Amino acid sequence: MSAPKTVHDPVIGGDPRVDLLPPEITAEQKGRKLRRGLAVAVVAVVLVTGSGIAAATWEAERSQANLAVVQARTTELLAAQGEYIEVRRAQEEVDATVAARRLATSVDIDWTDYLQQIRARLPGDVVIGAVVLDAGSPWVPYVQATAPLQPSRVATISLTLTSPTLPSVPDWLDAMATLPGYADSAPTRVALLDSGAYEVSLTLHVNAEAFSNRFAEVEVSQ
Repeated sequence: MSAPKTVHDPVIGGDPRVDLLPPEITAEQKGRKLRRGLAVAVVAVVLVTGSGIAAATWEAERSQANLAVVQARTTELLAAQGEYIEVRRAQEEVDATVAARRLATSVDIDWTDYLQQIRARLPGDVVIGAVVLDAGSPWVPYVQATAPLQPSRVATISLTLTSPTLPSVPDWLDAMATLPGYADSAPTRVALLDSGAYEVSLTLHVNAEAFSNRFAEVEVSQ
């Protein structure tokens, strides 16, 4: 005895399973859809590329504008610098001159004033016959005494004095000790001249307190 056959009920309202259109029409429809999709993709690519090019162009123009501003400012600064280069050069020359003068006058002693002070400390009838000055320089220090306990000195004044009467040399030396910058002094020779007058050779040493500093004071006031 054979098995019973199963009968399937028809499905009502389902999708049609049979395509009655010719294959050529179906292929044409698919081709149109594909072409539309490709066109949309191409347009999107064009838009994106165009936006990127526009953004890059704008950024390049902005950078170029900023560069032009910087270059213009640099040109202005260079022009201004060129205007004042002579002023700076002149100022440098002035500074160099001032520095050289400061160095050269660092050991300056106002000898005219100092000799007047020596003259004021001697008796009125004593005549200064000769004066020999020996001082150091900014580049070569003054030679110091080799004997022990000798005071530091920056210059030596050798005087030849003539007195009509027997001189009181110790009194002269005491008077010299009140000079500014006085280090020490001593007679090196006392002689009786044929005229009856007395000639005295006197050596006087002075220290750094005798420096005038007059040019330094002028520079400070400027």
